Amino acid sequence: MAIEAQATARFVRTSAQKAGLVLGLIRGKDVNRALATLKYTRKGIAADIEKVLRSAIANAQNKDGFSGDVDRLFVSAAFANQGPSAKRVRPAPMGRAFRVLKRTAHLTVKVSERPEKIVAVGAAETRPKRPQGRKSPASAQRATKAKE
Repeated sequence: MAIEAQATARFVRTSAQKAGLVLGLIRGKDVNRALATLKYTRKGIAADIEKVLRSAIANAQNKDGFSGDVDRLFVSAAFANQGPSAKRVRPAPMGRAFRVLKRTAHLTVKVSERPEKIVAVGAAETRPKRPQGRKSPASAQRATKAKE
């Protein structure tokens, strides 16, 4: 049975679009590679995502049935949902005012355990191999048409 755990950081002070760019970099990677990617990503949100990923790893380790091998964990899902926006007013020329939206996001990272690969003992390659040096009938037919 594969273990699945998640962690969420709510009300992070960034836009969901900016966070989604960095989350797309780690989606589907194993957790060690994802942590290394986040460490060298030159975006401010990468540090917050790293904290969420480490929390998801810790949540998986504390679940019953976890094998204990962190190397088998991978990022199965990573997404950013839009949070509430704080609305502020910025003075503009001629007595007007511009509205400023200070956006927030909810970051969610899910990690899952890769299933162990079970290989049957003595299982041979079932597909017959083509003899080397011979062309398939279709490519030989194309060659004769090209000569004509």
